Amino acid sequence: MSANATQFPAESEQPLGGKPRTLWRDAWARLRKRRLALICAGILGIYFVIATVGFTGALGDAMAAQVGQSNEPPSFTNPRTGKVDVACWFGTDFLGRSVFWRLMYGVRVALTVALLASLIEIVIGVTLGAVAGFFGGWIDALIVWLFSTMASVPWILLMIAFAYALREQSVFGYELAGIPTIVLALGLTTWVGLCRLVRGEVLKHRARDYVTAARAAGAGQSRIIFRHILPNVFHIVIINFTLGLAGFVHAEVILSFLGLGVTDVPSWGRMIDDAKLELLKGVWWQLAVASGAIFVFSLAVNILGDALRDALDPRLRGVD
Repeated sequence: MSANATQFPAESEQPLGGKPRTLWRDAWARLRKRRLALICAGILGIYFVIATVGFTGALGDAMAAQVGQSNEPPSFTNPRTGKVDVACWFGTDFLGRSVFWRLMYGVRVALTVALLASLIEIVIGVTLGAVAGFFGGWIDALIVWLFSTMASVPWILLMIAFAYALREQSVFGYELAGIPTIVLALGLTTWVGLCRLVRGEVLKHRARDYVTAARAAGAGQSRIIFRHILPNVFHIVIINFTLGLAGFVHAEVILSFLGLGVTDVPSWGRMIDDAKLELLKGVWWQLAVASGAIFVFSLAVNILGDALRDALDPRLRGVD
């Protein structure tokens, strides 16, 4: 080797055309090393598959049909036929209906509420947070006053008040009682935290060089917000969305338990509400399986959410 030859670091010896490292590529590389997080993602995938089947109407007849006597204990076989019957695995309720199929239908209700409420929360929280952080001035002061006022009221009381006020209303002749009541009550009361986070991140990003360069290139304000700033803070939205799913499911259970939520179809909240009287007779299985489904869902969401938070944190980019 000649004296003038230059040795480059091994990192630079990469083939031309190699894919550049991005935040999302780094995040996936770190996330797939977390086996427990991937298992939790698979568990949540099962919940979503069950919810999808529920939307096809395949569970409607099964969850309403009487499969046995009142409050029969769990059994792998049907006492009348002697054959393995999935409808008897978790016993029956006080009307002889299958607790298993009612639990499966409750997955549809829980995820419908969680996803729709999350969508409303994201639209309101991201929009107001981005506008407040980018424009500042009296617009920022007005939005800060709005979410500070809402945050000063205990969330559970605010949610119950919204649910109670909406359940008697109708829009274009469509009654809001049931799932629409819960979705609106949650979506309109939970955006405050996300709004604060997005506002803080936008405040940091609006003074950075890439925003200054976009302004110099003649980009409009809406383009800067939606094409430049928001993609750089969207990881916060993803983390908030994931961690918020469990909270929305818990809120649905609370509202249904209080009689302000779902009343015409089975839900985990209604199952727990029905089971509170059954406990006096020693009938525990409906409460146990509904609580178990909520526990498994919440645990999977929290573990996956923590893993996503670690994987998407820009401060850990390039750190194993």
